[in-house]
Amino acid sequence: MRHVILIPDETGGYVVEVPSLPGCYGEGETVEEALANIQEAIKLHIEDMIASGEVVPEDIEPVIL
Repeated sequence: MRHVILIPDETGGYVVEVPSLPGCYGEGETVEEALANIQEAIKLHIEDMIASGEVVPEDIEPVIL
């Protein structure tokens, strides 16, 4: 799985971003649901990029502060 950023949403649940795939987002009510949803979003995002003839970027290394 690609590196993701899991962000608690102000209204509840979680939003997930994929830094190496701009525009690829997911969400869920629980951490588990958000991570399951982003896996599907990543798959579909990459499939769409390939179908459009775009180059799929490599995953990036996480920045740990």
